[in-house]
Amino acid sequence: MSAPRTPAAARRLIAVVVLVPVVAALALWAFAWPAARTAPRDLPLGVAGPAAAAAQAEQRLTRHEGAFTVHRYPDEAAARDAIADREVYGAVVVTEHGPRLLTASAASPAVAQLLRQAVAEPAAVDGAHVPTVDVVATPADDPRGAAFGASALPLTLAGLAAGAVVTLLGLRGVPAMAALVGASALVGVVAAAIAHSWLGVLTGHWWAEAGVLGLATLAVASAVAGLAALLGTAGMGLVAAVMMLLGNPFSGASSAPEMLPAPAGAVGQWLPPGAGVSLLRSVAYFDGAAATGPALTLTWWVVLGLGAILLGAALKSRTPAAAGPAAEREPALAR
Repeated sequence: MSAPRTPAAARRLIAVVVLVPVVAALALWAFAWPAARTAPRDLPLGVAGPAAAAAQAEQRLTRHEGAFTVHRYPDEAAARDAIADREVYGAVVVTEHGPRLLTASAASPAVAQLLRQAVAEPAAVDGAHVPTVDVVATPADDPRGAAFGASALPLTLAGLAAGAVVTLLGLRGVPAMAALVGASALVGVVAAAIAHSWLGVLTGHWWAEAGVLGLATLAVASAVAGLAALLGTAGMGLVAAVMMLLGNPFSGASSAPEMLPAPAGAVGQWLPPGAGVSLLRSVAYFDGAAATGPALTLTWWVVLGLGAILLGAALKSRTPAAAGPAAEREPALAR
């Protein structure tokens, strides 16, 4: 009896031995590759001041080929407004007393540090002092943005868990949608209570932050349950792999999308983890500036996921109806 099963057991053993290193290699590539290649790529940066002096500052910045996309502003006030609107990550303001660097560590502590290294430190070597002003600073309880950067993974895991539980419990159609919406809303409230009220990581409007956290969770959860409704457990595994191996490491949560190698930064913003992080930054620190794009991305994921749940339920409901007449004919033929 055991002999016929030996070849199958050997194939399973070989599959495990081969599959585990492949998965490890994919995970290492997804997480380590962006971290090892972190550098500015067309990073939006402003230059403000008189035309002649600003042109010289812009010329110095363009020496870093492909690193910055320079935007010109007439004065410091316009540059500050651009930073607050999330048009640029910082700005070099040229004055009669010398240059001044404006940063926004709330947009990305990594980018703020990079700008200081690219602008202020070279000037210090030449004996000049470049004062730095943090226009939109990170919260005092999270000065390096480490806690904020760690927020992408828990939300992704919560969405994956919600979609998997709904699928494994056999919920379909409207009950599945109601369960996902309710669970995601509670995740948003709990996450806002922890990140805002307890840890002090978020400093924006409390309910707006809870809504963003819930929407990001729902985008992942509906994608898991929706594809599972159409493809079964294979669909659930596919979404989980995409969210964990692409969505989380490509989100730019700990740096910025423009700091990731192409096309990781762009791909990350198309996926719920990256869009959720960008939307949360806008709501928590910038009064909702530049929130439209990531909000629409998350909304599309939710709409498509919930639509797939309804479609899957409709397709499964037709199967018994189609089998019914055939089942009724069989007893008649037997009689």
